[in-house]
Amino acid sequence: TSQQLGESAGAMSGSLQYRGPDDAGVWIDAEAGVAFAHRRLSVIDLSPAGHQPMISADGRYVIIYNGEVYSHEDMRPSLSERGATFRGHSDTEVILESVAAFGLERTLEQLIGMFAIALWDRRERTLTLVRDRLGIKPLYWGQFGDLFVFGSELKALHQHPGWTPRLNRNAVASYMRLGYVPAPHTIYEGIRKLEPGTFLTLVAGGEPRITRY
Repeated sequence: TSQQLGESAGAMSGSLQYRGPDDAGVWIDAEAGVAFAHRRLSVIDLSPAGHQPMISADGRYVIIYNGEVYSHEDMRPSLSERGATFRGHSDTEVILESVAAFGLERTLEQLIGMFAIALWDRRERTLTLVRDRLGIKPLYWGQFGDLFVFGSELKALHQHPGWTPRLNRNAVASYMRLGYVPAPHTIYEGIRKLEPGTFLTLVAGGEPRITRY
């Protein structure tokens, strides 16, 4: 239900309040069973026009995003030429409207910066997760039956009632041997790190597909 989706997403983002103390938002598509939650640290556009989750002007896409894209000002003119109108000055909106105008892969070619992005296509009912080329911004994901969860920290995933953490014994062995857990694995079974320079696509009823860009 909408209430259950909202409560789970709100609890997940609430655990990351220290990272985004300036604003919070939750967006729900109850029919699709999708919820996005975001904690905002205002950097580029301090106004409410930078609020997330953000919906594209055409209503098709919803985005939550962590990071900073330094090329967003260079991307604006070509979007304006195509008729895009901007409500604010955030890099989030530029990413979103670029995807709406040019598609995801062409947009990624133009993104210079550090970012972790979650994008929901309301028309195709497709979720896409993206991580920057160097992996500066973290992004974790996991699938448990019909449940798919993601977040920028493991502690957020802990808050979802559908996931009961279990230690990955092989990952523990790697940590003892190397001093870290190699990607895409994490210390927990069923939870993975999205690797740098890749995006994950999940179509309703399908399996996650990872593409290197």
